[in-house]
Amino acid sequence: MTEGNFVDYVKMHVSSGNGGKGSAHLHREKYIQKGGPDGGDGGRGGHVIIRGNENLWTLLHLKFKRHIRAGHGAHGSSGRSTGADGEDMYLDVPLGTVVRDTETNEILFEITENGQEKIVAEGGKGGRGNWHFKSSTNQTPRYAQPGIPLEERYITLELKVLADVGLVGFPNAGKSTLLSVMTSAKPKIADYEFTTLKPNLGIVEYRDFKSFVMADIPGIIEGAAEGKGLGYYFLRHIERNSILLFLVPADADDIAKQYEVLLDELRRYNPEMLDKERFLLVSKSDLLDEELKAEMKEELDKTLNINYMFMSSVAHQGIQELKDKLWKLLND
Repeated sequence: MTEGNFVDYVKMHVSSGNGGKGSAHLHREKYIQKGGPDGGDGGRGGHVIIRGNENLWTLLHLKFKRHIRAGHGAHGSSGRSTGADGEDMYLDVPLGTVVRDTETNEILFEITENGQEKIVAEGGKGGRGNWHFKSSTNQTPRYAQPGIPLEERYITLELKVLADVGLVGFPNAGKSTLLSVMTSAKPKIADYEFTTLKPNLGIVEYRDFKSFVMADIPGIIEGAAEGKGLGYYFLRHIERNSILLFLVPADADDIAKQYEVLLDELRRYNPEMLDKERFLLVSKSDLLDEELKAEMKEELDKTLNINYMFMSSVAHQGIQELKDKLWKLLND
């Protein structure tokens, strides 16, 4: 999936259908001049329904759909005939989509299961026909209920990527390169910060035809939890990952400090993210000789309380070992 096709944020206006009017018809035949009330009920207005679809990975198909309208209910008619219900409008979204009320920013619901359906704008009920109001004291009511009006609102769809492993690191830490080596994904790779502006997803093929999903999350900067840069935009994609794989390049000034800064940003954004399984990857380790690597290991063992390993995406060092470690973490 190319970066331009990954759409994870859409705003739109949704409108359900009006309920149909009840009929105030009075029954008439050639030899029955006063047959009494027989007006039917109005039909229900159509709903706007959000539905989960496991085959979708992005909100691209909704990018240019700014107004969604369901059908109106038909009016009731004679012979107690009920009007047809308005057509429901279904919006299929990827799993992991959060639906908000745009005006209040309130989370209405989240879609996390395939086939899960939630009504975001409820169709108006149809009005009752006049035969409902017949009584011993009023045998020919000449009135019926109008249908209930439609419901409309502005909503925001936010996709939080559902992946088994999420790559977390500062810009230019080597996340996209790792994803391209581990999977068949083709993310944009360049030697400057913020090459990646949208999450990239890839399928990691493991032994015996097994696989898991890895997501390259755009680089985090210090202060991201306060919205600095594109902080909120990036951090929300990490919430749904089972394992957080932290990447710190071997040529960083202080590997332990960089890891602590990344961890602190996650803590300030959402403390629950610290409950996830974490693993540290020292990338670009082909820059190190064995002696320097041994010194760094000794230092990291003293300062870090996390499992870690050295690897190099460019030199293809430690790729299978990393797959084995991630698979074990996912299945423990």
